[in-house]
Amino acid sequence: MKNRNSTYNTLFHWHNFRLRLVMQGILVGVLSGLLVVLYRFLLEEAGNLAHKIYILQTQKSYLVPIWFMTLALLSYIVGVMVKKEPMISGSGIPQVEGVLLRKLNVNWLRVIIGKFIGGVLSIGAGLSLGREGPSVQIGASVGQGFSRVFKRVKIEEKYLITSGASAGLAAAFNAPLAGVIFALEEVHKNFYPLVLLSSMSASLTADFISKNFFGLKPVFDFRSLHALPLNQYIYLIILGIVLGIFGMFFNKVLIKTQDFYINKKWLPVEFRPMIPFLIAGVLGLFLPQVLGGGHELIGSVVEGKYTKSMIFIILVIKFIFTMLSYGSGAPGGIFLPLLVIGALTGDLYGTIIVEYLNVDSRYITNFIILAMAGYFTAIVKAPITGSILITEMTGSFSHLLPLTIVSIVSYIVIDILNSEPIYELLLDRALHKRGKNEFRGDKSKKILLEVAVCLGTELDGKMVKEIKWPHNTLLVAIKRGEVEIIPKGKTTISAGDYLIALVNEDEAPEITQKLKAMAGNFDIENISSC
Repeated sequence: MKNRNSTYNTLFHWHNFRLRLVMQGILVGVLSGLLVVLYRFLLEEAGNLAHKIYILQTQKSYLVPIWFMTLALLSYIVGVMVKKEPMISGSGIPQVEGVLLRKLNVNWLRVIIGKFIGGVLSIGAGLSLGREGPSVQIGASVGQGFSRVFKRVKIEEKYLITSGASAGLAAAFNAPLAGVIFALEEVHKNFYPLVLLSSMSASLTADFISKNFFGLKPVFDFRSLHALPLNQYIYLIILGIVLGIFGMFFNKVLIKTQDFYINKKWLPVEFRPMIPFLIAGVLGLFLPQVLGGGHELIGSVVEGKYTKSMIFIILVIKFIFTMLSYGSGAPGGIFLPLLVIGALTGDLYGTIIVEYLNVDSRYITNFIILAMAGYFTAIVKAPITGSILITEMTGSFSHLLPLTIVSIVSYIVIDILNSEPIYELLLDRALHKRGKNEFRGDKSKKILLEVAVCLGTELDGKMVKEIKWPHNTLLVAIKRGEVEIIPKGKTTISAGDYLIALVNEDEAPEITQKLKAMAGNFDIENISSC
């Protein structure tokens, strides 16, 4: 029997596996959807239990020290889990991107178990973390596990991981389109049709399963929304500028907070989560609104339950608590907390212009929604995902134009300020300390790489024979629309083409980096921009 990763089998599967992508995407979507649904359910139950405990503590003070000892024990359990499996720390999205770049190697089963249990303990205890990052990593690990169990070739595994990531986000937020776009724009970093096909199948399937358990309502069920008049759009530009600056500040502080924990040599990895866990215990007694991801907090803000000064206090404490929670390495994402911070910022902004510029107060909710998208864009630098995500989460398409405007302005500001996307910053840090998790390929195995050619780059308009290709790289196909071209020396490469190259697995990371630089793709080290 031929080696499944031999040159023959690799090329054979490239021409035949495409018909299986939809079916495999559906299967990955089913598995990911069920797992993320269970994850969401347990998070809600853990949150409700913690809420009841805090209410009891106000009535029976002797429970306070018992609860703090429980939090200390839970934090130690989470810390030990993170120490034994570093790949479960944080949101998990940078780790997924590292796997797709073939720079990180993970044990998919250990990641699923560790991320699931660690996330439930951390978020359930009240840490300011979100469910979306863990859901993405759990889904991606399901895709990788599916590939390993059924012995798929390497090129298939990449699609299955992306499909699982897409399904994870879709199930976490009931947002199938955002799941697909996130997989294309942020995780896979190109809009290759095959990625779209498999991700769409997985995302829609996971969303169908999620809606069967949690209902058809959007995550944020805002009512009585009014379209913002066109003569008020000038305020969107100002809001986008503010959010861009705040987004840069968020990224810088998050990295500094991680450094804060790392530089405390007297604080071992297993004890780092104890800081936010114990802070959560204190906040639960005095300001429970800032605990957890913050889904209920956004609803309260929209209903106008807080004064301007109270919103400011919640905003500041939520920001600081999010930094301490994520910086500790506890399993949990930043999607939902950053959306909450964005919503609080939008509420303050809307209140100020209503008070001083005579804008109708019914539009404050609009600014809350728009600020979530703009703040997301400023931090993640994924404007398309941000606009579609908030549209699906609010269930209103009437805000798509202002959402896009705020996102674009925010993106331009953050680009001018030269701030890198948060997940690329986090991945860069992960790669510097990867250790045993560093990817080491097998030189006896062959894999296929795919790279998109951008306009005006080194490869655009050149013939194949004119290009100095990386050592041990064989160009086997050029995908141009629906046509697959067998390359010859005089074949001209054009912008928009997808290059399919055969390489040794152990050399894949280095060759991928070189090809992306030649083709104008951007990656973790920002070699160039498409």
